[in-house]
Amino acid sequence: MLAALGALALTGCGSDRHTPGGPAAHRTVTAHQLMRLTTVHEETGMTLLEGPVFGEDGRLTVVDVTAPAGEPKVLRVDVRKKTVRKVFTDDRGAYTSAQFSPYDGRLYLSDFAHGEIVSLAPDGSDRRTFFTGEVDGARMRPDDIAFDRDGNLYVSDSLGLSEGEKRGRVVRVGRDGEEVTVLADGLAATNGISFDVDYRGLWISELTENRISYLPVVQRAGTTGRHTAVRVDGGIAQTDSIAVDADGNLYQALHGRPAMAVYDRYGERLATVEVPARAEGLESATNVAITPGGTKAYMTVSGPAGGYLYTFDAFAEGIRQSNGG
Repeated sequence: MLAALGALALTGCGSDRHTPGGPAAHRTVTAHQLMRLTTVHEETGMTLLEGPVFGEDGRLTVVDVTAPAGEPKVLRVDVRKKTVRKVFTDDRGAYTSAQFSPYDGRLYLSDFAHGEIVSLAPDGSDRRTFFTGEVDGARMRPDDIAFDRDGNLYVSDSLGLSEGEKRGRVVRVGRDGEEVTVLADGLAATNGISFDVDYRGLWISELTENRISYLPVVQRAGTTGRHTAVRVDGGIAQTDSIAVDADGNLYQALHGRPAMAVYDRYGERLATVEVPARAEGLESATNVAITPGGTKAYMTVSGPAGGYLYTFDAFAEGIRQSNGG
């Protein structure tokens, strides 16, 4: 979603086809349209869906990054009934991700425009500012968020994006909103962030370098710090949000192409998930949520045609790391 800020019926299950090219070739998985959630806003000239996350009620929460004041900025979707309703709006925020906290059960949103993290009650009421202000002398540009098991928050801070400088950071905010630590800096427009299956480290995508880095957060023998894990061949597309399934596979969303690249934990490309070629007016797939305990995946896709949910069959079951962020 960073590049954008810087500048309907279900037709079936996901289908696979093998691409030519020998042993190294990977599958192409076709995602199918579930429903359109939004149209382009006249005031902003865009719509951009992000942060899909399932709540305890089984409904999917989605944010619209570019929604203007008064239009729904947080939406809730009943994927079975194919209905959508407004949950929250305000006159200032540009919300780029959403996650439910395992500590207090509230819905947390990153406000890219104001460098804040806010929270809502699950029904969209009771807006609170969880964190605001400078971190080590600079206000964050928070994009995606992830929680550890204890409810501490990890933020992909895209500081330096507008200047084209490698000043991006990974910031940890304690669950009380007070203890703040920079875990990594010097990153190239930090975007996606997700824990691995065992909560030992964070997968981080860097938008302007088209790479995924790995940052250990639990010290192990031989661990020295973050390293480049995957170099993404995105062409004109760039690395957006990341999700992780129960087998540790990475789902790397692509901004500038309505598709996702899927890798295993060792960096092997497993598949490309894409919308049908006949689908017009779609430019980016920003994120995905996989049904907790199931394998049905819901991908947020946007462009001049509007903001849509597309669905496909994931490679493994959904867990907290494949649910929002």
